[in-house]
Amino acid sequence: MEKFTTFTGLVAPMDRANVDTDAIIPKQFLKSIKRSGFGKNLFDEWRYLDHGEPGMDPAVRQPNTDFVLNQTRYQGARILLARANFGCGSSREHAPWALQDYGFRVIIAPSFADIFFNNCFKIGLLPIILDVSAMDCLFGAVKSTEGYRLTVDLQQQTVITPNGSTYRFDIDPFRKHCLVDGLDEIGLTLQYAEKIKQFEQQRRAEQPWLFR
Repeated sequence: MEKFTTFTGLVAPMDRANVDTDAIIPKQFLKSIKRSGFGKNLFDEWRYLDHGEPGMDPAVRQPNTDFVLNQTRYQGARILLARANFGCGSSREHAPWALQDYGFRVIIAPSFADIFFNNCFKIGLLPIILDVSAMDCLFGAVKSTEGYRLTVDLQQQTVITPNGSTYRFDIDPFRKHCLVDGLDEIGLTLQYAEKIKQFEQQRRAEQPWLFR
């Protein structure tokens, strides 16, 4: 998992509440357990005017030019602003996979659905909770300023605006440690690889019948 320390990125505003996981990545695309390849169908029913199915070439589809991610000014956005209860609905892991595969590294909202929130940390996608007043200020700034960028300093737990204003956010210390060191669940386990090896060697010596 890629380490997360300080990150600066273009911001896109998703100004609607209760965005569910079926909107983030519709059910017909949940046919792979790989984490890659879902970005092209992120928000598929909102990004396109035609119905999407797996294998369709995005280049020949009908884009919805009114949708925020299709607007030129937000191309290449890496930070997503959202409203309350982002990621509600089903528990599909594909939702954060699709956001990450599209290019997002940070999602900022006043609240998240619990399972979605937890799934984000597992892949190095940082969900940040800020209060509603802070979100209103950020939405206003993004919409009024083309090319608006934010800097996220995970070590200091701050979101920094172009004019130097900061918003502090809370994060569980263990999750912070995993992001800063780039440790997913496999990485955490591999930290104990030598102890696991020693345990298996000892068990083989003490209980050889288990290996016959």
